[in-house]
Formats: sequence, structure tokens, C-alpha cells
Amino acid sequence: MFRHKLSHTARRCLSYQQGQYVNNQRQYFYFIDHQGMLFLDDARIKNFTSCFKEEKFLKFFLSRIRLNRFDNSDVWPYTSRCGDETNFIRCDDLPVVYQTLFHDGSWQLGWGNEKGLMSTPFKPPDIAMCPVTGRVYHSAPDLHGGVGLIKSKLAIELSSNFIFERGSNSPVAIEWDGITYALSHHILELLDSLPALGRYKDYDQ
Repeated sequence: MFRHKLSHTARRCLSYQQGQYVNNQRQYFYFIDHQGMLFLDDARIKNFTSCFKEEKFLKFFLSRIRLNRFDNSDVWPYTSRCGDETNFIRCDDLPVVYQTLFHDGSWQLGWGNEKGLMSTPFKPPDIAMCPVTGRVYHSAPDLHGGVGLIKSKLAIELSSNFIFERGSNSPVAIEWDGITYALSHHILELLDSLPALGRYKDYDQ
């Protein structure tokens, strides 16, 4: 079973006030869902209407995401810092969620918003499907953890190019631009080393 159980310390860390001061630092708390939308963590309704959309803010905030080195990392696995302000982040899965694939001289996976506010070079061998959840991932900048989730709609589109071995639930290769690439699956090992607060919440083994 992969369900995450919160410790007493973790439950205590979920108690906060937006803008609180701790050790001379102002703190805010955010949530990134599996579609890549960013919300204040305590927003009662989380949908497209209530997510952050201002591109300058999103680019500034998301580009500064790092793994949390504070003692509350079991609840808030990531931070985005700005001067003496620390923004703590928890996620449905990962903070980098690829929402679009576009060609701009070369193929790029866009994230930050549906227009691809930021981008990562698309490398077909770096695609991997989690055998537990069926979610699809791709490598991401090391500063942000090294792995990004591919939004489900885009993953479904890409899956038409997957090649499966008989009896396998996970692809072993992808055909892209007339070339067949074997999938390395190396990011699955990296994925297992990253925080998984929500990654397996609906799945048992």
C-alpha cells in the first residue's frame, strides 16, 4: 500500500496562517495540482477560476522551486523563496507539470501554464510511465527535482506513439518523428526518491 500517513509532526505542520512570521521570515503556503495549476493552499475551491494566472508571478514563483530543506518537508516538500519570504508548497504529485508540447526549432515540453510559460527540451527516451498509477513522466531541470509529470490530456496524446511488449502495461519505446526510441526508464528511479505525498493516494498494491 502506497498511501501516505501523516505523522503527528506532519499534522501539526498543516496548521498555519498565511503570511505568518517564523524566525524573521514571512511564510505562505501553496498547492500545485496534477494539472499544474497553482493555488493558495487554503483556497476552499481549487479550479481554473481560483488558480493563479498572472504570467510574471507564475514564472517568478515556479522558476524558484526547490526541494524543501526545512524540518517541515514531510508536509511541504518544496519551497519557492523570495528574499526573506518563504513559500511552502505541497503537490498532487510534482511541482513541474508539463501542459503542452510544441515545436520552436526543436520539440519542447511547456509548463507553468497551458501556453508553455517555461519549457524543457523534449527527449523521447526520457519518457516513462509509472507501472502503479499509469501516470507519464519526463525529465525536468535538476533544480526542480529532475522529474516532471505530464498532464493527463497530453499523456493520452503521446500514448498513441508508445510501443508495448506483449503482456506489459508499461511502454518500452516511443515512435517520434519517424524514429523509434527505446525508453530508458531512469527517471522512475529518481521519481522514487522524490516526495510522494499524493502520488499514490488512490492506488494500492
